[in-house]
Amino acid sequence: MVTVVETDRIEMAESDNERTLDAMFDALERMPVPEGYKVEIVEGTVFMSPQRDTHWDIIADIYDQLRGQYARRRIKSDVRIDYPGHLNGFATDLTLLTGDAEKNAKGLWRHEDVVLVVEVVSRSTGANDYGPKKAAYANAEVPVYLIVDPYVGRCHVHTQPKGGDYLVETTVAFGADVDLTGTSVGLTLGTGEFPRD
Repeated sequence: MVTVVETDRIEMAESDNERTLDAMFDALERMPVPEGYKVEIVEGTVFMSPQRDTHWDIIADIYDQLRGQYARRRIKSDVRIDYPGHLNGFATDLTLLTGDAEKNAKGLWRHEDVVLVVEVVSRSTGANDYGPKKAAYANAEVPVYLIVDPYVGRCHVHTQPKGGDYLVETTVAFGADVDLTGTSVGLTLGTGEFPRD
């Protein structure tokens, strides 16, 4: 994981009230980000983390399962979506949008149209998935938030967002099915081929 160097942090902190996510992402686009790295802004801090084989294999497996039921246009990966809270511009591992989702005036997908978010835990940024990102998704009332953790071999399904938190969490070990049939996602995800780290 790479975080913003100290001088950039100071500059961002001094102008925090004036900066927007758009300005931050514009600056990032001009920086030399190494190929194969994912860039996100979580609560105003820039995170760059490398994609690993295990990470990608799980994302691809879930994508393939979602494609069995949903049009490709509805499934996004590593695409910026802004979420409620202090400077949250996430590039989620997988996002499922509503069938009638439309981009906003800035050309970005709206968090109001998100049905499912999937985050596959990376060692360097896993605390974000379990902490501030979970809170942002709950505040945005994303109906289903799925954390896939290859380090412990478990999936954590968060549903029923209310008051900035998820009321229900279900934990499923790798090898068992993640039953989302009772949610807005409406399908079961197999985890039998998820690799572990």
